[in-house]
Amino acid sequence: MWLILAFLSAAFLGVYDSLKKKSLRDNAVLPVLFLNTLFSSLIFLPFIVLSATTTALDGTIVHVASGTWAEHRYIVGKALIVLSSWVLGYFGMKHLPLTIVGPINATRPVMVLVGALLLFGERLNLWQWAGVLLAVASFLLLSRSGRKEGIDFKHDHWIYMIVGAALLGALSGLYDKYLMAPASEGGVGLDRMMVQSWYNIYQCGMMLLMLALLWWPKRHATTPFHWDWAIIGISLFLSTADFLYFYSLSLPSAMISIVSMIRRGSVVVSFICGALFFHEKNLRAKAIDLALVLLGMLCLYIGS
Repeated sequence: MWLILAFLSAAFLGVYDSLKKKSLRDNAVLPVLFLNTLFSSLIFLPFIVLSATTTALDGTIVHVASGTWAEHRYIVGKALIVLSSWVLGYFGMKHLPLTIVGPINATRPVMVLVGALLLFGERLNLWQWAGVLLAVASFLLLSRSGRKEGIDFKHDHWIYMIVGAALLGALSGLYDKYLMAPASEGGVGLDRMMVQSWYNIYQCGMMLLMLALLWWPKRHATTPFHWDWAIIGISLFLSTADFLYFYSLSLPSAMISIVSMIRRGSVVVSFICGALFFHEKNLRAKAIDLALVLLGMLCLYIGS
């Protein structure tokens, strides 16, 4: 069951990436990101209120457990990690082709695997090492493809932002497993709906503060903001993808390394959208790079 949920999450995540690219085209980044967190919060706010004031959602998969401040501090940490990843990722995606960003993001399972090795005592076997090496090779080949479009991986700060976003995203995946693992297994044992609902609320508050301090005073001197209906789609598809992801991780047999790997399969959807809707270049070379990423993910799956 958790595998099916992970695959569905990947499909929704691929559409989310494509809508994000569309909404950022010639648009101000911080307002788009704020609206994403706002709409995502509005999606989950009714579940929080109904769970706290009625018994209508008791026993359902959308019930939000109440928690102490000691528990909510962990969720605030989750919000900080995710929001930092999103800020870097949104700026990078605005200035880079989707067919470059997707394969870089798809290397997150390798980062998660290394993190699991360091934090959870997991050990790499030959298949997993093969997956790591293929991911490194795909990154090197992708840098070659990027040079054909004037993107120098060594000196392009947008590339650094995407890589930083991927690293923080991998950290977030490891943190998710820690938050929802039972205390008997060394985790915090938080309710998955509480994590997903409240981290959106906290992110929205953080983004409102950033918007007021960083963007609003300089809004006339930077890229103007314009409304795009894709912004609502971002929140809908991301919230659905995350709901399926958290639900998958909450199941007893779920493995964070496998779920993270499948989730990054969203790159196939975003790559196709980049080719069909954004008419990006050098698709043949990038397709080879993508194939290596997917082959590396397959090796990780076999090894795990």
